[in-house]
Amino acid sequence: MTIILGLESSCDETAAALVTADGRILAHRLATQEEAHRPYGGVVPEIAARAHVEALAPLIEAALTDADMTLNQVDVIAATAGPGLIGGVMVGLVTAKALAHAAGKPLIAVNHLEGHALSPRLSDRTLQFPYLLLLVSGGHCQILLVRGPGDYARLATTIDDAAGEAFDKTAKLLGLGYPGGPQVEKAAAQGNARAVPLPRPLLGTAEPHFSFAGLKSAVMRAVQSGQYSKPDIAASFQQAVIDCMIDRTRRALTQADGMTALVVAGGVAANQAIRAALEQLAADHDLPFVAPPLWLCTDNAAMIAWAGAERFAAGLIDDLTVPARPRWPLDPAAEKARGAGVKA
Repeated sequence: MTIILGLESSCDETAAALVTADGRILAHRLATQEEAHRPYGGVVPEIAARAHVEALAPLIEAALTDADMTLNQVDVIAATAGPGLIGGVMVGLVTAKALAHAAGKPLIAVNHLEGHALSPRLSDRTLQFPYLLLLVSGGHCQILLVRGPGDYARLATTIDDAAGEAFDKTAKLLGLGYPGGPQVEKAAAQGNARAVPLPRPLLGTAEPHFSFAGLKSAVMRAVQSGQYSKPDIAASFQQAVIDCMIDRTRRALTQADGMTALVVAGGVAANQAIRAALEQLAADHDLPFVAPPLWLCTDNAAMIAWAGAERFAAGLIDDLTVPARPRWPLDPAAEKARGAGVKA
């Protein structure tokens, strides 16, 4: 059985995992940087890169120890090669290259987004291609047709900010702390989702793209007005995001035939209210709904190892010259969305 060592270092989580080609997670170690970044209310790239340097080697050693293995018993080494904070990406990829070269193992350079896109197949081995994926994280908000490893068609993207970024900004405006997503969800549970009149950008438009910049600005004005409680703003914001996601995903479903399931992945997919709404949408379209367990939604190395396994099985192996990339679209041929800014 092929065993893959996966490394993740694209943002503020350092992780190493050992996963088999049939989906067994033999070991997973993760070091979070929340305390280091909390005073700044967000991730500081320089701090993140240094933390990856310090944490990665001990995590790899610990994962191998947990699995009672040596590096020589690993068959494939996979690492995130982008997109992400370039300093952190380089730490993980250079480490993977060194290990692959020293041990004579194949190297798989994994697109971090592909790690999220394929992670539902790690948690649900019955999930078959093609499926419709809503990929929602701190830096990305896309709807994709997932046809297989390395084979994606982007149906929609955000024209400005990602949903996760909007959650983090809302948390900061409300003084809820870092990381923002879980804090907003917690506050929203105590609030009235209809208390604050907030916009639903692009709702009802023909193309299923997203936009969250205007919603962020509306939240800022609601906070500055002093008219609403923090829980009510959090709940109203979360509901606005849900309404946009459901409307946009419903639109995409009309453009995708033959899908086996509606799938959600990425850090924002850990939000239970969003999951519940998407599950109902899938039921309305007579589709199975698949979402990874919460720990597989946030950044982790198990999904990188699994993406490595899928790519290795498809013969997609990289050489040691493969570059680290701060930007790396899953569908390079996708046309730029009308009205999209630089970040989109």
